[in-house]
Amino acid sequence: MTRPKKIFLTTVALLLTAGLGCKGASPELARATKPVALSIWGVFDDQDAYDQVINDYRVSHPYVQIQYRKLRPEEYEQELLNALAEDRGPDILMLRNSSPRAWQTKLEPMPRQVTVAELVTQGTVKKEQVFELHQKNTPSLRGLQAVFPDQVIRDAVLEVEEQTGPTAVEKVKRIYGLPLSIDTLALYWNRDLLNAKGIAEPPTDWTAIQQAVKKLTKLEGTEVVQSGVAAGTAKNVERPTDILSLLMMQNGTLMTDEGGSVAFNTRPPGAAEREFPPGIEALVFYTDFANPTKEVYNWNDSLPNSLDAFVAGKSAMFIGYQYHLPLIRARAPKLKFGVAPAPQIAGNPEVNFANYWLYAVSKKSKNKELAWDFLISLASEKEAKKYLAATGKPTALRSLIQDQIEDVNLGVFAGQILTAQSWYRGYDVAAAEQAFKDLIDQTLAGGKPEDIMSVAASRVQQTLTPKQ
Repeated sequence: MTRPKKIFLTTVALLLTAGLGCKGASPELARATKPVALSIWGVFDDQDAYDQVINDYRVSHPYVQIQYRKLRPEEYEQELLNALAEDRGPDILMLRNSSPRAWQTKLEPMPRQVTVAELVTQGTVKKEQVFELHQKNTPSLRGLQAVFPDQVIRDAVLEVEEQTGPTAVEKVKRIYGLPLSIDTLALYWNRDLLNAKGIAEPPTDWTAIQQAVKKLTKLEGTEVVQSGVAAGTAKNVERPTDILSLLMMQNGTLMTDEGGSVAFNTRPPGAAEREFPPGIEALVFYTDFANPTKEVYNWNDSLPNSLDAFVAGKSAMFIGYQYHLPLIRARAPKLKFGVAPAPQIAGNPEVNFANYWLYAVSKKSKNKELAWDFLISLASEKEAKKYLAATGKPTALRSLIQDQIEDVNLGVFAGQILTAQSWYRGYDVAAAEQAFKDLIDQTLAGGKPEDIMSVAASRVQQTLTPKQ
């Protein structure tokens, strides 16, 4: 993202002649400085996460009031849909990185320029504050690539048809959102349980995970008394679809082809020698942890939720996100645990899994340019630092990664951001996730993985086109 001094295309200095009043101002400037209220809807964050960045913006835009509303995650999407349909929705909304395409028709892409009134100080001896109307270039696609990891470009940039002439219509790429933070899956491990089995360091690859599970698991028949790693099922594992997706991508699965069609059930180029497609290998690997006939059996769907089991000391390892860290500390303040990078497949390129939110502007906003101007400010390095300091989250900006790598709480997650990927960019995230959960359940029920995978691929493919 270009810095402010670089993004000014022209500055139309329309100065007020009477301090901050509008007397003597041009009609255009008078309109631009009328009181405006911008609303932001989101989840998880409290108001104080945004207080400082909002106050900073209002220093140069005192005519703008910015209000934040926090909603519960389970109600957020439906309430947002209802509000937008009834023209009472927010100017700025938050979307999961997997869902911009589903919301595209309801979003306003970033304009190529914005024109906003800003308060500046003039004079050397006698200083006075005046409003100027500034026309500014917004970040280009190339500029965005310099600021954010590659995955953000894949998620936030969508094609849209635009009229380029009297009768000409072309598909162009536009920016639909900006992130502040990117979370990634990591390995939480119980120090006492690993120490007791002579495991000095947390496993770094999935083969080592299997070996550790054999040492750490305690069984009474098929009853799991102590789990090695809380994984293998769908209903009682945190974000099982993300863990399975991670395994698939690490194993070389082509999740979608160049045309955007589902391909995770196919054999990609270069995998002809494999007995099974890599997606099926990953599925079987994951469900083996909950298969009583396997050596690595250590989990089943009668056990508590994976986070609950780890907090209670009933599972030695837990695969989760950075947002789980404060939850674990709050619920188990005496638990001795560490956080390690997500396990990889030895010999394969490093792949991590990205989970984050994009800030976008509603197409129904009456102040689209101002909303985008605020978002661009919010996602700048200067302001993003303040948001991240208030929330304790990992960054989404390349320029802040190195600083966070040195942070004891964020280092593991920051170190994975540049290799983090996600893949789903369809119109029904919930349906796609349910297809993956059913894929896990049906495999554990004894279904043939090849057949189950084909059905799941067909179900997900249906979500890649808009509902009629």
